[in-house]
Amino acid sequence: MIKNSQSESYAKAGVDITAGYKAVELMKEHIAKTMTKGVCSDVGGFGGLFELDLKGIKKPVLVSGTDGVGTKLKLAFLLNKHDTIGIDCVAMCVNDVICCGAKPLFFLDYIACGKNIPEKIASIVSGVCEGCVQSGSALIGGETAEMPGFYPVDEYDLAGFSVGVVDKNKIIDNTQMQEGDVIIALKSSGVHSNGFSLVRKVFDIGNSDITTPVEELGGKSVGETLLTPTKIYVKPILELIKKVKVYSISHITGGGFYENIPRSLAKGYAAKINKASLQILPIFNLIQKVGNIPERDMFNTFNMGVGMSVVVKKEDAKKALRILRKHGEDAYIMGEIVKGEGVIFN
Repeated sequence: MIKNSQSESYAKAGVDITAGYKAVELMKEHIAKTMTKGVCSDVGGFGGLFELDLKGIKKPVLVSGTDGVGTKLKLAFLLNKHDTIGIDCVAMCVNDVICCGAKPLFFLDYIACGKNIPEKIASIVSGVCEGCVQSGSALIGGETAEMPGFYPVDEYDLAGFSVGVVDKNKIIDNTQMQEGDVIIALKSSGVHSNGFSLVRKVFDIGNSDITTPVEELGGKSVGETLLTPTKIYVKPILELIKKVKVYSISHITGGGFYENIPRSLAKGYAAKINKASLQILPIFNLIQKVGNIPERDMFNTFNMGVGMSVVVKKEDAKKALRILRKHGEDAYIMGEIVKGEGVIFN
């Protein structure tokens, strides 16, 4: 704890700098769980230091990703549950980084709040640390900004930044993609962290009951289901690309199938999706029914139960599925690559 640092004038303006010090002390036990071999600094310095281990990497390329959690935070505020939202923050960054074939190395977070309540900040960071553990990343720094008058006292925003590394000759390359290649779906854990502005409108969140168990959701409430943290795919994907040639990876976030899958396809090729094969989660059926949302809009907004897609050769599909399932993924074939453009459903 930093000693002799206290400003009564700043406290009268709404900023308690001592609360920040206490928050850091409370989060240290969580941060310790994320420490990896390359970490060269302790929490509290002006910069996070990380030593690159380049063994076996001929031409290292750094890959970075940054994102936030969006209006899913409104659910955390409403349910007063803050220990999983950090997983979402990490997931949104590292799931992007892995699409290049890069291994995430370290993570930094940024929390802006109306009032720094140390226990709440530590709870948020505990989720960030859990996300880092799941992705093999080290949390080497961050920032908590107390901003009275800018944010309501009981609200905050959360964003993060991930850096990974990949050998240049192992960057995921879609130029060898061919017609007949197989598209593998990796199931999502739920809505993940996109589309919540529409979700909140559909369920009138803030004005309606979201805590009552719902039969269609297996007895879980709407709130509990929606707050389910984003699945992190890093470790299974890293294992897959060690043993199978992967031609593209798509992290299905905001914009759903129609926006994200085409970003990973080679020019002149389309993703032909077998709609009947999709394992659509109950929450999406409920959203569509309650909101009376056209199917096209559902697939252009949400992940629909598929958090990530991977393209491999047809002859490698069984091996790829075996590897992914071995490492905990509920993976299945959802389509194939054809000549054309964008996403085609059949």
